[in-house]
Amino acid sequence: MIPAPYLLYLGHSTDFVGIKTSRGLAEFRRGDCVGEFRHDDSTLTLGLPRMTIEEGAAAGAKTLVLGIANSGGVMGGDLVRDAVAALNAGMNIAAGLHQRLRDVPELAALAREKNLQLFDVRDPPADMKVGNGYARAGRRILTVGTDCSVGKMYTTIALADALKARGEKADFRATGQTGILIAGSGVPIDAVVADFISGGIEALAPERTDGGWDVIEGQGSLFHPSFAGVSTGLLHGAQPEALVLCHDPSRSHMRGLPGRALPGLKECLEANLQTARLTSPNVRAVGVCLNTSRMAKDEAEALCRQVEAELGLPCTDPIAFGVEAIIDELLCSEPSRPATTAAR
Repeated sequence: MIPAPYLLYLGHSTDFVGIKTSRGLAEFRRGDCVGEFRHDDSTLTLGLPRMTIEEGAAAGAKTLVLGIANSGGVMGGDLVRDAVAALNAGMNIAAGLHQRLRDVPELAALAREKNLQLFDVRDPPADMKVGNGYARAGRRILTVGTDCSVGKMYTTIALADALKARGEKADFRATGQTGILIAGSGVPIDAVVADFISGGIEALAPERTDGGWDVIEGQGSLFHPSFAGVSTGLLHGAQPEALVLCHDPSRSHMRGLPGRALPGLKECLEANLQTARLTSPNVRAVGVCLNTSRMAKDEAEALCRQVEAELGLPCTDPIAFGVEAIIDELLCSEPSRPATTAAR
């Protein structure tokens, strides 16, 4: 376990989506966060006390969490210098970037000298096996998306919490660095060698016979050229009974790919259901979750009703409005709404 409490790193970030790991910890493990560290040119805040590295250490922070994400997951010079300062102040370092902390000689040497730890959250387990796609017992729900970073993790946690509130057994299964930091365990599926992606998910959510749910965090999108391979492996390994589609209606293009439009909701849902049927022939869609954080409440509600009418599925913003309607759809023995082609 990564020692808490944490000082959350924002650095020079100006992109709210780019600080999703720090943001996720501030949202779901706020009691473990003493403050945030950001440079003067960062326009963002998590609503935590702003602290220098030294102030964070004095406030009791045991670990600086480099909770930022960038294309390729690499560390720039400023980030390394800030990590050095944290080690010198007596803090461990945790990061979910593809570039490993241990592979930065200066950080590795200083951590050894200070008897501190470097936590590379994106390290997959060493004993991954190739997936087989054979049917296995258990009830599983997977979140999928029209794009990356559209709210799949938030939705997955909301679904798991809502199931437990109904008296169901449910476990959040994390597949990304933010979810793993929140849950304390998981498989960083985008760091797994391609041949082992589906097997990694089979191991993350193995056979279970207690009637409980594995609520699996999705990654990427079948329609994102950079990440569709990970999304495909997830669909096959999860063998989901049900899918929930996540979407950010404020997006004008695929994240990181200006000029490439997002798919339509029905188109995206159809593609995910078809892909999932390879290992889960009876998979069904049970809802749509929108990230309406940039919309007025009445506008968001109207959009949810519009999507419901178009797809014949419950639609909500899991943070603003909850996921009760989706849980109703999930737990009912027969769909309560007329099924569209996408919902069959």
